[in-house]
Amino acid sequence: MAKKRRRFTLKKVPLAAWLVIAFFAVGSMLVVSSYWSQRQAEVSQRQAIVDKKAAEKAKKKAFIKRLVPTAQTMQKQYGVLTSITLAQAILESDWGTSTLAKDYHNLFGIKGTDPATTKVLRTKEYVNDKWITVDGRFRVYSDDAASIRDHALLFVNGTDWNPQQYATVRAAKDYKTVASALQTDGYATDPDYPQKLIHLIEAWNLTQYDN
Repeated sequence: MAKKRRRFTLKKVPLAAWLVIAFFAVGSMLVVSSYWSQRQAEVSQRQAIVDKKAAEKAKKKAFIKRLVPTAQTMQKQYGVLTSITLAQAILESDWGTSTLAKDYHNLFGIKGTDPATTKVLRTKEYVNDKWITVDGRFRVYSDDAASIRDHALLFVNGTDWNPQQYATVRAAKDYKTVASALQTDGYATDPDYPQKLIHLIEAWNLTQYDN
């Protein structure tokens, strides 16, 4: 007599077990979803930073490009290195973003005495080995080109009290010597002024614009 085959039947899984399985499945999906959302957010954030830096760099290049023609003309006429003019404009005006530069076209922080052609603004000076904030009377210009021309003429004509104040600047033939001469001739009070100019010139290859 043939043996009867056993019938295999699936045991019923308790509802609680299904709930546990479902819980872990949903939890895993949420973890994966959260991970990818976080990754996408990080990628987007990094891209935003890259885009911002690219936009800032483009603005800075545009600022340099805008000043080059007048700066080169001043070099031809008065011998002031274009690289120095550009570096000073960048440093003094913070890439053309300072109030003095934006509102009054004074790119170099040049001061004046005539109330009709100047504006009083707060400024920082390095005095007795420390920075202090003082009121300064700065010249107002019609445009950036006028500011660049006045900057060159300042080196040529000197100050009212010393026509030869920038003689060392005029005599220098390379940007490093000029940068140091600006400090010794009293153009700026910042003890790090020469090195800041040299860094800008080298970082942005400003000597390429020297005639």
